Amino acid sequence: MMTRTIACVVAASAAMWSGCREVRGPLSTPIPPWKDYSRPLPPGQWALRKITDPAEIPDFTSALATTAGLREAIARSLNYLSKPSSKAWYARGYGGITHAEAVATLKAFDAMLASGASPAEMNRCIRQTYDVYVSVGCDDRGTVLFTSYYTPVFAAARKQTHALRYPLYRKPDDLVKTETGQVLGRKGPDGRIIGPYPTRREIETSGMLVGKELFWLADPFEVYIAHVQGSARLRLPDGKLVTVGYTATNGHEYKSIAKMMVDDGKIPRDRLSLRAMIDYFKAHPQEVDGYVLRNPRYVFFAEEPGMPRGCLNEPVTPMRTIATDKEIYPPACLAFLATRVPRRLGSEVVVEPYTGFALDQDAGGAILAPGRCDLYRGIGDEAGELAGRTYEEGRLYYLFLRPPGQPPPQTAMIGVEAHVRPAPR
Repeated sequence: MMTRTIACVVAASAAMWSGCREVRGPLSTPIPPWKDYSRPLPPGQWALRKITDPAEIPDFTSALATTAGLREAIARSLNYLSKPSSKAWYARGYGGITHAEAVATLKAFDAMLASGASPAEMNRCIRQTYDVYVSVGCDDRGTVLFTSYYTPVFAAARKQTHALRYPLYRKPDDLVKTETGQVLGRKGPDGRIIGPYPTRREIETSGMLVGKELFWLADPFEVYIAHVQGSARLRLPDGKLVTVGYTATNGHEYKSIAKMMVDDGKIPRDRLSLRAMIDYFKAHPQEVDGYVLRNPRYVFFAEEPGMPRGCLNEPVTPMRTIATDKEIYPPACLAFLATRVPRRLGSEVVVEPYTGFALDQDAGGAILAPGRCDLYRGIGDEAGELAGRTYEEGRLYYLFLRPPGQPPPQTAMIGVEAHVRPAPR
């Protein structure tokens, strides 16, 4: 599985801007600055806990009233799971979920969506035929911090011009990584691996990547936004739109410049947003390098066909793709979110309760541990504004088809169960 850091907008407290995304605000809900959302799991603990008390299972009815994009996202997960390489995570036996169960779950859920059943019938079907798991969260009590990311659109050119002179780079030939994306270091002239790979500051100040330019952008902070978001749509001088996506990093830990700016008093914590950072650096362009070079992580890109893709090398779907820590969460699986998200209401942006199904199809450099989840909002400035205002606690659930013969945690009406239950495995 690739490690594509297209995922991570984090904002104001300790986890600001993910290894592939940064920022939010103004914050809609005060979050205690001392809460560690990236607290790692204790040794031997799984990120998901099976719900055995029916009262803890959420009502899925309202989320099933609007399913736009959901079947498309399921199809993309099934495409990933059809590849032999997709079995690697499940081969570890992590949490007892098998590859076959992941596939069967998605096929059954897709058949249910296609059945024409009402939201209430589908809710009953889920409670009857699926096991529901909840993330243990950052505190072993289910608390998950939800942030969002998006795909920016920038003017760009394949050749450097006076106006377009800040490069996005291809992956260097001397960068060595494993099949799972772990960076081992830099290959020396004698073929031996020298590690770690140079930092952002070393890369930017040495000129070591001259000749590896992929596209040229108009602003150094736009380059950095592309690094943090992990992908971008680029509008070329002839009007053509192309997509660039993450292909590797230099392997260094992500450091949030958003947090640095708050700590330095440049932007108040309660006003932090991507727009606020863009505006600040437009007014103080001489400070861009002073901040971005303090983040040692560097991202390399490749031009790719179609729309932006996640770490499964499948296209991401607005509001239907999430990014999580792929060391502890099952890739491509069906998730359910219960949190609050911003949406536009006329000229205002309001934050409202949200529940919805999504597929776990992406990862991010700062989206680590069971207490973090990043929701993809789409492409362009509007998506960016909404992504930048997402910083909310909530609950993260996963659903898996119940093995044949295993009773549900409660007696439920059959609803459409008859036409969606697959053959016994």
